[in-house]
Amino acid sequence: MALLDDNRLFPTDSRVRGLAQEIYSGIKGLPIISPHGHTDPRWFALDEKFPNPARLFVQPDHYVFRMLCSQGVDLDTLGIPRADGSEGEKDPRKIWQVFAEHFYLLRGTPSWIWLNHAFQEVFGLTETFGPDTAADYYDHIDVCLKSDDFRPRALFERFNIEALSTTEMALDDLKYHKMIAESDWQGRVISAYRPDNVIDPDFDGFAENLDTFGDLTGEDTGRWQGYLNAHRVRRAYFKEVGGVTSSDHGHPTARTENLDAGAAAALFDRVRSGKADAEERDAFRGQMLTEMAKMSLEDGLTMQIHAGSHRNHSQPMLELFGRDKGFDIPTRTDFVNNLKPLLNAVGMERDLTVIVFMLDETTQSRELAPLAGVYPALRLGPPWWFHDSYEGMKRFRENVTETAGFYNTVGFNDDTRAFCSIPARHDVARRVDAGYLAELVATGRLNESEAHEVARDLTYNLVKAAYNL
Repeated sequence: MALLDDNRLFPTDSRVRGLAQEIYSGIKGLPIISPHGHTDPRWFALDEKFPNPARLFVQPDHYVFRMLCSQGVDLDTLGIPRADGSEGEKDPRKIWQVFAEHFYLLRGTPSWIWLNHAFQEVFGLTETFGPDTAADYYDHIDVCLKSDDFRPRALFERFNIEALSTTEMALDDLKYHKMIAESDWQGRVISAYRPDNVIDPDFDGFAENLDTFGDLTGEDTGRWQGYLNAHRVRRAYFKEVGGVTSSDHGHPTARTENLDAGAAAALFDRVRSGKADAEERDAFRGQMLTEMAKMSLEDGLTMQIHAGSHRNHSQPMLELFGRDKGFDIPTRTDFVNNLKPLLNAVGMERDLTVIVFMLDETTQSRELAPLAGVYPALRLGPPWWFHDSYEGMKRFRENVTETAGFYNTVGFNDDTRAFCSIPARHDVARRVDAGYLAELVATGRLNESEAHEVARDLTYNLVKAAYNL
């Protein structure tokens, strides 16, 4: 008995379902391009065996533990490390049992499909997962993880991953990427330049980070021009050592500014001194998005903007467990007015790619599709986080395609920390696109040969082009 229905996520009408099956059959085996994620590069550098099922499936996946947290499960019970480095539960079997007892909470969520896909397709399990089967699941997965066939590099190749990008902060030494490059392994794992810790004045330790930034680059980060030069130096280092083709920017809003040099320098001085108020700090983040776009014109990096998240919403949980523990909450986002300064500066540049990701779905058809449907530099990223789902992807295609078309979007990004969910997430995206394209064929808006061509573009060609991979 299989965990997954072969026809999952396809339309229910028999004719349209048949079309979807045909389209999907042409793309399901294409290589995976994973251009933006948060997997750990040390996995591929060291190629050590994953220690146990809990460390593979539960502890790195905030989609899982945030749902359990919402039903009163203490993160200490799941062994999630605290900010001070201490741990609660250390027994992986006990953690796994808690996970199994609460697995039902994930019903109807994308995590349910992702996990069952991994259980069935990666580990060959077909019995329903739950408290009664938890021990058998643990034993089976644990035995598999002791095999060389389940080391990170072997799984990378088994998953048919052509390229995978991790995300490192601007001060990272990229030592694991160096190790990968110096090894005889041929898998392509590259980094992405994420400078939030030296751009966002509200980032913990921002002033000290700027000092370190200067030390790393040999630039005077106490001055505006020196600070900009430090970014250029660091971006070049990330390109050379990490093989990066993109930068990534996680800002609370999509605000951009395009101040003249004198005003920008004065704003930087206020921020550097620690005297900037909330409005000035937000303006500085906005100015730096435009500066990063201008630098992308110089060095060719694709620019990604992940805006519209109130990150680390719970102050007590931030203090206890640190950042990125599932408390990043979507907010209302104004793209039309906030992106205008950046687009006025560089929006007509044909050699620039700025990919915008959204968490505010109301902006898709009203703001983002019209913007991407006219500015050559702008592209739309796929749904992420809470909309990285069947319904979210379907709504995205319905909301943006008629105005922006397919070719102002950039394929699918899996944005995951849980390695075994990568093929599952891409399979969901391919099924959603196959179903959407089948509906277009069935309603006379596309012919079948065009649908097959678009499916391949959405799955493979667009993402390679957008990220220069």
